[in-house]
Amino acid sequence: MTTPDQDFTPWLGKRQTLSDTISPVQVRQMAATLNDAARLQQPAAQKLPAGWHWLYFNPLEVQSRLGPDGHPARGDFLPPVSLERRMWAGSRLRWTREFEVGMVVEKTSTILSISRKSGRSGEMVFVTVGHSYRDAQGPLLEEEHDIVYRESATPAETAALMQVGEQIRAGQHAFEREGQHVEAVHADSVMLFRYSAATFNGHRIHYDADYCRSVEGYPGLIVHGPLIATLLLNLAQTRVAPGRFISAFEFKALKPTFDLSRFHLHATPADGDDAALQVWSTNNLGQVGLQGHISLGQAAV
Repeated sequence: MTTPDQDFTPWLGKRQTLSDTISPVQVRQMAATLNDAARLQQPAAQKLPAGWHWLYFNPLEVQSRLGPDGHPARGDFLPPVSLERRMWAGSRLRWTREFEVGMVVEKTSTILSISRKSGRSGEMVFVTVGHSYRDAQGPLLEEEHDIVYRESATPAETAALMQVGEQIRAGQHAFEREGQHVEAVHADSVMLFRYSAATFNGHRIHYDADYCRSVEGYPGLIVHGPLIATLLLNLAQTRVAPGRFISAFEFKALKPTFDLSRFHLHATPADGDDAALQVWSTNNLGQVGLQGHISLGQAAV
């Protein structure tokens, strides 16, 4: 367990730079996962949809250096937080230009902050990482990514989560909040595996049901936070504001969503603002799972 006096100061400001080519391979894999037949056949015909940059720059670590959760062992770039559970807590993104197939992009990542919190859900450590993306023509995207590390589930928390699983299987559902535009999604285990494969994400909570239940205390596989975020961006780009450039997006994860039944995407134009959308997902029970805000603008020429 992470101790209160554990010093993470040496990791503040730590930086790493990766370079990747925006390959059509991952575009075709993502298109297949999201039933985008046109992009599957012609992956370079259009610019990348917002959120698809998460298909790239993912760490390639040898098998022997993976932790028990399937992520690369901590203590290299990310601090050696020993709390067992790790989740994507939220992000803030601002695009200058869209990514395109064939680009060679450099991503520079910096540890911006590390903080501890303690409450009813136990001890938590939040790590915020800044990512700056650019190609030979200049900046593309600035992103901040919040990671939360949590203690192992207590017996009471596991019992509560299993009760949630029973409610889902019983078909209980009521929207906590419903948007002007609503779209249902069923992210089953195959879809979660394909997204994990396309992003080279080894985190076992997305494909190993036994690990979810017996180690982390969840009733089913967890739908990736960035997958839900990407689906919300897709809803905006295809149904709500087709053809508009997404200039900024921020979101926060509130509750987990599981593969046990469908969930929903929601979007509503912000009051009095035709250049902004309130977007959110509701989980298997209809509770708000991910809350976000999209800004629409003009792409740089």
